[in-house]
Amino acid sequence: MSIFHLGLTGYPLGHSLSPRIHRAALAACGLQGDYSLFPISPEDQQGLKDLLARVRSGEITGLNVTIPHKQTVIPLLDQLTPAAKAIGAVNTIFMQNGKLTGENTDAPGFLADLRRFLNAEISANIDNSQKNSVISVYSVVNKSALVLGAGGSARAVVYALTSDDWSVTIAARRPEQARELIAQLPTPNSRLSVIDYQITNLQSLIPNLSLIINTTPLGMHPGNQNSPWPEGLPFPPNAAVYDLVYNPRETKLVKDARAAGLPATTGLGMLIEQAALSFEIWTSCKPQRDNLRNAVEI
Repeated sequence: MSIFHLGLTGYPLGHSLSPRIHRAALAACGLQGDYSLFPISPEDQQGLKDLLARVRSGEITGLNVTIPHKQTVIPLLDQLTPAAKAIGAVNTIFMQNGKLTGENTDAPGFLADLRRFLNAEISANIDNSQKNSVISVYSVVNKSALVLGAGGSARAVVYALTSDDWSVTIAARRPEQARELIAQLPTPNSRLSVIDYQITNLQSLIPNLSLIINTTPLGMHPGNQNSPWPEGLPFPPNAAVYDLVYNPRETKLVKDARAAGLPATTGLGMLIEQAALSFEIWTSCKPQRDNLRNAVEI
């Protein structure tokens, strides 16, 4: 029987939930293996090269990649999948036909969980027979999203949204970073726009938004009291809120959005989805999502 040696590299990794998720996946699939953490600082380029050599040799079956290596790892690989190339970031590494290959499961993982979240909200409203505008908001007619931030996570989110026919506005404190992101995506620019991350600019978008996604680290533990949404700025009345931050389990952004009557969720579901997709690439086994979620629920 094959033994799967899996792991995650990035820095720091102290609070990663990935080992719990992937060990649950191994158990659910009845596979032998382990999932280890390989913390490598941004300055340790040789350490990263040495780790990738262990994947190339077969000592490590598959590797996840997180901040700060999602982009810097690319020149060290032999090839990228079309999605990873388009996004310009890698979160999954494996050997394919003798070549060290980079994939990005963040984009499909985000989209799968976003659909689950939005469909659950629609079902809840229908089940409760509520005449809530939230149902019409998620129709194909009004797919208008605001993405907060333009870093590595934003690349995957914007790629996923545009592939699903959303119109996307990126709000960034460094607009030139957002414009560079757009220029590198294989997407018609007519569906993408950039604004400076300021209250007045956000305010002008509010009436037409149906979705807000936070891709910044604002609100992440230990900065639990921080939020990317400006204090005093009303939320769009008919929008859903998706915060990629999942630690704490209810971020200030999610808490404030729910207090305003909006459906909101953290990125825990995306973490589980992207992990399951990576696991399937490495092992050809498709773990049940409920098993993975149970592994990280407190």
